Amino acid sequence: MARYSREVLLGRWIHSHEEDSEDEMVFRPDTHDFPPSRGRSSFELRADGTYLERSPGPVDIPEESRGRWSLEGERLVLEGEGERPGHVWELTAAEGDRLGVKAP
Repeated sequence: MARYSREVLLGRWIHSHEEDSEDEMVFRPDTHDFPPSRGRSSFELRADGTYLERSPGPVDIPEESRGRWSLEGERLVLEGEGERPGHVWELTAAEGDRLGVKAP
């Protein structure tokens, strides 16, 4: 049986860099009460298998990329479209209010 379910992963996840450790990156849902920050990376996992990722840009305008996502065992796979790279993250936690991935 899979340790994580697709349903738990659905929604918009925002990087909570204050909670990162050497081994883990932490993301919280967009409803989380974040402290002020200059810019935060985020991604939205949609039920149709697509995702939208936003990252702070060089002039404080978010840059967006899109693609498809899948859950392969305990790995979250984001396949970027075009020239934008995706990610393959090993999940360390996936609850309703916290998503953890192994730090690169």
